[in-house]
Amino acid sequence: MPIGISRELVNLYFQACLARDAARLAQLLHEDVQWCVTGPIDLLPFCGRRCGKSAVIDNIVRLAPSALRMTGLDLEEMLIDGEYAATLSRLTAIHAGTGRTVSYRCAQFLRFRDGKLIEFHALIDSFDAAEQVLGHPIEVAPPAAARAKNVFAI
Repeated sequence: MPIGISRELVNLYFQACLARDAARLAQLLHEDVQWCVTGPIDLLPFCGRRCGKSAVIDNIVRLAPSALRMTGLDLEEMLIDGEYAATLSRLTAIHAGTGRTVSYRCAQFLRFRDGKLIEFHALIDSFDAAEQVLGHPIEVAPPAAARAKNVFAI
């Protein structure tokens, strides 16, 4: 039977991410870790899927700060069930290209094996994050052809 994880272990993982500490991350990640953040890859290149410890560490330590330098992570909610954890957080960062502060909500789903992170899935409020990175609201009006036919998109 799998051994449960602690809030402390989940917090250690997020602290290592915030610090961009490759050595601490290496201790917390399983060799076969699967890591995915759903978001706009063109604006936030750290989004997408990464497989394996070295790819995940490179993404967290090198690639992510090239777009957003995280300055804060507020874990608002955390639920733990056995080797699974789910968190709701607010991330705050500085956009590397403009120096603007960006703050958005994120839900993270984690699974640990033998005390190491083996799966990580995050869903960010990508619309809000994209608007902040771009520095303006995104127009969401339906295309003219759809308006002409009284059709709308959901």
